[in-house]
Order: sequence, then structure tokens, then C-alpha cells
Amino acid sequence: MKDLNLDLCDPRAAVMNSDHLPDDCRGPGDFGFAFNNSNFSDRLLCIEIVSDAIDSTADGDGCMILADWAKNRKRRREDVKKEIAVDILAAYPEEQVLNQPDGVDSENQDEGPAAMVEQLPADNNYSNGTMECLKIVRVKTLHISSPILASRSPFFYKLFSNGMIESEQRNINLRIYASEEAALMELLYFIYRNNLTVATAPALLDVLMAADKFEVASCMRYCSHLLTNLPMTPESALHYLDLPSSVLMAEAVQSLIVAAKQFLAVHEVLKLPLAGVEAIISSDDLQVGSEDVVYDFVLKWARSRYPNIEDRRQILRARLSKYIRFPYMTCRKLRRVMTCPDFDQDLAQKVVIEALFFKADAPHKQRMYIRDENFNINHRFSERAYKYCTLKVVEFKHPRPQCVVYMDLKHEECASLYPSGRVYSQAFHLGGQGFFLSAHCNMDHQTSFHCFGLFLGMQEKGPVSLAVDYEFAARSKPVEEFVSKYTGTYIFTGGKAVGYRNLFAIPWSTFIGDDSVYFLNGVVHLRAELTVRN
Repeated sequence: MKDLNLDLCDPRAAVMNSDHLPDDCRGPGDFGFAFNNSNFSDRLLCIEIVSDAIDSTADGDGCMILADWAKNRKRRREDVKKEIAVDILAAYPEEQVLNQPDGVDSENQDEGPAAMVEQLPADNNYSNGTMECLKIVRVKTLHISSPILASRSPFFYKLFSNGMIESEQRNINLRIYASEEAALMELLYFIYRNNLTVATAPALLDVLMAADKFEVASCMRYCSHLLTNLPMTPESALHYLDLPSSVLMAEAVQSLIVAAKQFLAVHEVLKLPLAGVEAIISSDDLQVGSEDVVYDFVLKWARSRYPNIEDRRQILRARLSKYIRFPYMTCRKLRRVMTCPDFDQDLAQKVVIEALFFKADAPHKQRMYIRDENFNINHRFSERAYKYCTLKVVEFKHPRPQCVVYMDLKHEECASLYPSGRVYSQAFHLGGQGFFLSAHCNMDHQTSFHCFGLFLGMQEKGPVSLAVDYEFAARSKPVEEFVSKYTGTYIFTGGKAVGYRNLFAIPWSTFIGDDSVYFLNGVVHLRAELTVRN
């Protein structure tokens, strides 16, 4: 079975790699030793630096002095605000799955020939046509390696391989504005070293736009990652959403755009009055990652509106706590409720004990509680439309840290995954680290049919490693007991996942069919057992 432990994007492995930064932010290696070193270079880059444009109007000679690439279709901030959906689904940052394995399927965008420059000038001097009438204030020369630059940038790849005379010449002229100089040098440094020397938001934004101009997608992702992790303000979020359209549409910066929209949405939601918050969190149709998100939002709203702790406790006790679905919160978050100073101790104990008893009850008893209107006051036992699947988790601390995780998927949930969908579970914890399960509809590369896959991932929390024995099992007819499918041992580090593309070793049509042996009353029951190795 060992050869079936496959990679999410490679048919022969199932390990996702991540360090402190996503892998697609990194290049093939560190070539810092070759930076501006004539011994390891085959060309000379002459950077002609011209004075910056003053205004966007044409002069008498018809020479436009605006850097159009950096100001392409700017959007008004009022328009940006209108796009922000004020609901908790988009508004509140999700802390459940910190590093989902979506990024594993993305290709290396630095090498895509489709993104290459369509045409270059007939000579070996690349510049914006609007710069021709501007004065060259200085020239900077750098020794460069064309293979290194071409491997990271379709722009430079085209420049060095367009088949024209200038592609064979040793000296390459590049004309930029003076305001672009620092960003271009940082970009070239990144191409060689895979990191930057700047860390402030304005400097990173300059590098981001330079990377967009010269088509270095990995640097765009790197800058986007760093900007996302910087403290955000309404002003900075609006500034990110007001970037040139060419940058906003790039796949490499979508994580930054999403983070900025979420931040602004949270900022707007926190302005809602009490009645508005009650209307939102009381809804069964509220779509959120998990109930933990609702709890965190309620606390943040209450703390922002009621700085006095006694007033805050009163509002939580009398108006808001009854709408939080505590039975669907994770056990880790329920522990925090017990120690949260914002809740009365008696109230905290009551809701946590009630939630734990509900979790421990058999499914038919849970359904009985939900149907009983007298018992299910304010729908506190009703499940919302959660983005992440709820889990049942049994934890053991001795003799070794261990947990048994149960995830149930309805037939319609599985059917909606076809042909390439995936669904993630809420987070659970083992050995001080966060984990999650993900179910996929995959294409089996060996047999060329779709199939059901199950993966176990560890959240991104740095370079900590954890050796784990794991077992995947599922209930099946006719005995309807859990049957082990695969077992293995894996050393997890932050952001890695392991799993099986074809958990049941059958085609998707057989798995999802009406006579499937894995659906019991329309539900597939999955189990993952994890044990930390000594």
C-alpha cells in the first residue's frame, strides 16, 4: 500500500511542502553568489534611469509622461467599499484551517510562456515609449546571468530568446523611472536570493508592482504574503484594493486582496448596532467557516462596543450568548469559553457542559433535540451552513497523545465535489499542533477515472515537526462497522499533508452510485486515528 501514499499534484506522492512561506514564493535555489558577479554572468544590464513623470498630459511633441503601467484603471475607493460584502462569512478571518492544500495544485507561474511579452523593440533598449522624451539622469550597470533571470521571468525569457539580433548581444539596456530604481534592484536581488531586504508596506508595494511589470510571479506572491502578515488598517486595506488593475487581477496577489476585503468587512460589521448583530447571528442560514468564528466575532464586537466589562457581561448574558451554537464549537474553543473573563462563570459552565453532552449523545438523540422546539430554544442545537465540516474528536493523553476523529459527509455533499472539488474539516489538535481532514474528488492518474480521496493536513505554524502514526477507516455494508483502509507513519511539518487519492480503490461512479456500500442512510462515515510517535 505504500506506493498509494500519493502527492496531491503528482500521481506518485501526497506530500504538500511549506515552510514559513509558501513554496510557490520560492525559486529553484539561492544564487546570491552570482549577483552582479562577472565570473558567473554572461551579459551586462545597463539600467538607464530617467527623471520621473510630472503629470499625465501630453506635451507639445506628443510625448506622454505618465507611467501608464502603474496607473492603469485606478478605481475609486468609494467603489471598492461597495464591493465589500458585509457578512460574517467574508468578514471574519477564519482561524480553523490556516494553510489549506489548495496552493499545491497551482503551477509554477514564473515559467509560463503564455505570460511572455508579446513584442520587444527592434533594438536592445527596452523602455516605456513615454520615456523617450525624458532626460537620462544616470546609468547603472549590473552583471547578470540570463539563464537565472529567464528562469524566473517570462519577460526576461522573451528578451533573451526572441530570435532577433538584440537577444544575442551582451549589453542589454533597460530604461526605468528614478522612482522605480530601488524596487527594480530589490526585484533583481529576489530573483537571485529568493528574499528581500525591505519589510515596510510602501517598499513592498513598490516591489510588487515592479514584479508585475517584469512578470516575476513568485516575487508577487512573496510580497503578497509579507503584506498580508503586516498589521492592516482601513487605509492600508483600501490602498491594496486600489492597486493597478493589472496587479489586482494577478493570481499571485489574490490572498492579499481577499485579506484586505475581509479586514474592511470586519471593520464595517463591527459598526453594526446590537439589533443588527442579533439578526445576523440568530440566522440558521448564516454561512461561516465554523461556530468558532461566530463566537470570536461576538466577543470582538462586544469588546469594541462595551469597554466596561460589567456592561459587556450583561449584554453577552442577556442578548447575545443565546444565539451562539456552542454544541458546534470545537472542544479547544470551548475550553477558552471556560476561562473567558467576558462571560459569567455560571453561564460559561452551563453552555459548555450542555455542548459537551450534546456532542457525546448518539445521532438519533441529537436529532430529537433539534426537532424539539421547547428544548431547541433559539435554535442553539441547529447546525448552520458551515464552510468546514464539523467533527467528533476523542482525545487521549496517555500513554501517548492520540485522537480519533470522525467526519460524516452526506451523499449530496459528496456528489457536489465532482469533478475536482474538495471539502475541509474544522481544525482539531494533537501534540500542540493543528490538523484538518480534507475529502477530494480526484482524477486517478494511473487509471484515468475520478475517485474519492482523503487527506490529513497539518496547519502552518512554523518549522515544528511531528511524527504521527495514522489510520484511515470507513464504515461499509453489510456489517456497517469501520473497516481500516490505509495505515502509515508520516513526519509532519507546518503546511504538509498526507493522504490517498483513491481511498476506496474504486471509480467515482461506483462510490457515489445508489448501490454504494459506503453510504449508510445517505451518509459516508470516515474515521482518522492519529497517534504521536515517541
